[in-house]
Amino acid sequence: MAEPMRIRATLKGDIAEVRVLMGHPMETGQRKDSDGKLVALHFIQEVTVKLNGKTVIESQISQSVSRNPLFSFRLKGARAGDKVEISWLDNRGDKNRFEAAIA
Repeated sequence: MAEPMRIRATLKGDIAEVRVLMGHPMETGQRKDSDGKLVALHFIQEVTVKLNGKTVIESQISQSVSRNPLFSFRLKGARAGDKVEISWLDNRGDKNRFEAAIA
């Protein structure tokens, strides 16, 4: 089960500043466990951001991103109460999606 995301979306003029913390182990495949065996690769591959149902950001990331990644971005043309939806897909097929209103 994917951990919940934490999203903060605040409006400054017509620009929404969005910060999202994604709970994910982001394993590089190079770390060893206590028995000396490599921990399997496990990382977020795709991140999608939608504003009121319209895709505004599609990105691809890799295992080079740290555990529990924090992303920050700005969305132009946003208004108070608009819905921001953030979703991700990892290399094992796990998905997570969370939605927040712009304050």
